[in-house]
Amino acid sequence: KLHSDLDKGVGTVKYTLSGDGAGTVFTIDETTGDIHAIKSLDREEKPFYTLRAQAVDVDTKKPLEPESEFIIKVQDINDNEPKFLDGPYVASVPEMSPVGAYVLQVKATDADDPTYGNSARVVYSILQGQPYFSIDPKTGVIRTALPNMDREVKEQYQVLIQAKDMGGQLGGLAGTTTVNITLTDVNDNPPRFPKSIFHLKVPETSHVGSAIGRIRAVDPDFGKNAEIEYNIVPGDGGNLFDITTDEYTQEGVIKLKKPLDFETKKAYTFKVEASNLHLDHRFHSVGPFKDTATVKINVLDMDEPPVFSKPVYTMEVYEDTPVGTIIGAVTAQDLDAGSSSVRYFMDWKNDVDSYFTIDATEGTIATNELLDRESTAQYNFSIIASKVSNPLLTSKVNVIINVLDVNEFPPEISVPYETSVCENAKPGQVIQTITAADKDLSPAGQRFSFKLSSEASNKPNFTVHDYRNNTAGIEARRNGYSRRQQELYFLPIVIEDSSYPVQSSTNTLTIRVCRCDSDGTIQSCNVEAIFLPVGLSTGALIAILLCIVILLVIVVLYVALRRQKKKDTLMTSKEDIRDNVIHYDDEGGGEEDTQAFDIGALRNPKVIEDNKIRRDIKPDTLRFTRHRPPAEDNTDIRDFINQRLKENDVDPSAPPYDSLATYAYEGNGSVAESLSSIDSLTTEADQDYDYLSDWGPRFKILADMFGEESYNPDKVT
Repeated sequence: KLHSDLDKGVGTVKYTLSGDGAGTVFTIDETTGDIHAIKSLDREEKPFYTLRAQAVDVDTKKPLEPESEFIIKVQDINDNEPKFLDGPYVASVPEMSPVGAYVLQVKATDADDPTYGNSARVVYSILQGQPYFSIDPKTGVIRTALPNMDREVKEQYQVLIQAKDMGGQLGGLAGTTTVNITLTDVNDNPPRFPKSIFHLKVPETSHVGSAIGRIRAVDPDFGKNAEIEYNIVPGDGGNLFDITTDEYTQEGVIKLKKPLDFETKKAYTFKVEASNLHLDHRFHSVGPFKDTATVKINVLDMDEPPVFSKPVYTMEVYEDTPVGTIIGAVTAQDLDAGSSSVRYFMDWKNDVDSYFTIDATEGTIATNELLDRESTAQYNFSIIASKVSNPLLTSKVNVIINVLDVNEFPPEISVPYETSVCENAKPGQVIQTITAADKDLSPAGQRFSFKLSSEASNKPNFTVHDYRNNTAGIEARRNGYSRRQQELYFLPIVIEDSSYPVQSSTNTLTIRVCRCDSDGTIQSCNVEAIFLPVGLSTGALIAILLCIVILLVIVVLYVALRRQKKKDTLMTSKEDIRDNVIHYDDEGGGEEDTQAFDIGALRNPKVIEDNKIRRDIKPDTLRFTRHRPPAEDNTDIRDFINQRLKENDVDPSAPPYDSLATYAYEGNGSVAESLSSIDSLTTEADQDYDYLSDWGPRFKILADMFGEESYNPDKVT
């Protein structure tokens, strides 16, 4: 209520209201000044309003007092319940946790005024989820209420939480939320086999490394806490098997580590232990986290192929052994209960296998052809054995036959030696050390012996000193040698081996006499020393040299006759020249100097006629200034020359002797190249005139003059 001291109650004062909510939320009686709320108020929406009031004169409309400001505060009532803004909640706690283990804290919010009364005072309680969990009434912290809660018994829990204002008193407003709590796994359970004995049946033909069975231990835990490791307990039969863990199913996979044989052993028994990989020390008191079971394996009898007594057979035979000789045998047996006979045959792969045969019943191996160690020293082939009762069941074994050597080749000097002896050699001087080689496969300790042949022992030129280590030295026996008296010496050397039967060969060593200095360094030798075959005699060498000399004499005579013929032809051609030839000693002016002298064409008076054109004088129409044409006109000049040459060839009035036409430039494509004497090379010896022979009979004289005659500068005119 508003009231002015100037208001006498006679209606002369008027009250006005302005500010927050004036006219909409609040109204004022203009006469009495009473303020009324015309709308429901909500403190949570607007907790206070600021208004301004004024008293004015009704008649003059002038304010009677200054404008005054006042605040209307909305008083709170408990009209809002607590709310869980983050709900519903999800939480987890490890299984087997002790009482009071922290799980989660929840929080509810009340929109009422916390400073006025108990409208915003919240208290928490559990409506659903007891007796497993508890909650602090003031803080909202949820904890476990029971010990040893087992995930394997119950994993999920749903707890209903209530928050009530007014301190939980009667009449207070309440809100609820749910908390989903999951018990997480811990390794509190050891693995256990569902049964104590596992029976497996395995065929004896199972391959090594193959899986022959599976066993499984059960662990109620989850994840890594349920991972199991299997091991075979050392004992009877366990060494033939191995066990691994299937990481997806956690099963124990039993694998075969060694082959099984029903005839040897029909059953195996061993124990398998299953244990956890990840242990929790808090539960060691529960007991050992492992379990043991017995595995019994029965081996099933299968029809198997024959079995050879050895994995590989190795035999030896001498080369040149007669065909049909037995060199060894292979043996295979059927180990099944109903033993069957075995048949043998060779596994043919190539032609080498045809050198041997095998008896199908006894398994004996014999030679089928003569053997040569130098051709093939070892044979490797396969023998197949099959059961008579079931030929499809076969087994294979490798047979290696080594061919032993028979001493059939004599030793020889290993390499060709270039042996020489100095003219000033002294008696006892070693001029060459030789070694020997044998194509036979020499046994350990075989020795070669060296000596001179019987016919050479009587000649005191050289001797052989056997060092008894498969080498020998050639020693001089004379005090000096003369090349003029004898240049070559042929020394026959006999070499024997120590095998049986003894083989020997005679090798001829050629020794050349050379001129040496005082230190024994060779200064000159006619030819290199070589090994000559035993059958090549000195007479044969002389006959070969005589034939070579006769051929050289024939060639020299032929060349001399050819030169004599060329000289006669040149003199004849010079006598045909009709005009006087004037010799000039001065040097010409070069190719451009065309007026230095005039050369008259050679002519034959017998064919001169008035109505004939002289072919030995250049026509006036062909006279032009001599100069070297540019490179791009070469084609035109060549065509011009070819045209004139063709006219001379087909002209019946041409003289019967050669005419020489000189041109300043011939062109790049001509086979004859330049015919100009001025533009020629320095000497005729640098030129090749063989092409003149290809120009026909009219150029025969020029071809004879320049084709074979040697160049002489004194004959140039």
